[in-house]
Amino acid sequence: MKFDHAVWDMDGTLIDSSRVVPEAFVRAVAALNGPEVNINDVIAAYWRGTSEVILAHLVGRDLGPAEHDAYYRELAGVQVAAYPGVVATLDALRTEGLPVAVFTGTSTRAARILLSAAGLEADIIIGGDQVQNPKPAPDGMRLAAKLLGTTPERLILIGDSPLDLQAAKAAGSFSAAAAWGHMHDPSEPADVTLPTPQHLLPCCDR
Repeated sequence: MKFDHAVWDMDGTLIDSSRVVPEAFVRAVAALNGPEVNINDVIAAYWRGTSEVILAHLVGRDLGPAEHDAYYRELAGVQVAAYPGVVATLDALRTEGLPVAVFTGTSTRAARILLSAAGLEADIIIGGDQVQNPKPAPDGMRLAAKLLGTTPERLILIGDSPLDLQAAKAAGSFSAAAAWGHMHDPSEPADVTLPTPQHLLPCCDR
């Protein structure tokens, strides 16, 4: 397996946001006088796309920019941590001259908040608001390849969700299942399954 760059999913791959993100949505829906929703309702809506799309779906109506801010107010100040081994792995990749690229289905604004809260820095952040079609479409990986100066076939996408692995396949990229993530489905095909973030390092052809 030879790739030029690694692209990382964020939620469930770099950071453990399995509680703080859906809880922020639940509070935001309540603040907007929407229907009663729970964490499972939020998780079931993740496939819909960006934070704004998910929030409007949960509230049940179109929302204006000021109303979308309700979610970001709830997200600000949350405590979230990187998964064990993430920091060391990203540092090792940077030592090898590989930038940290993140492709997440959430909005770029939310991604910056969450990565900062976890103490992580990314060189490239591609949010769902930067692509026309969300995962499992290949749009994000094609944009990542363009920004990294390579082709999708020379990228590997590390993600816990089946949508991540399907997006990699659709783009012709390598796929790596993040087995530590909360959305990991062992039945979803992947080019490689990583028990921990550090297991990516032996795959690097540097």
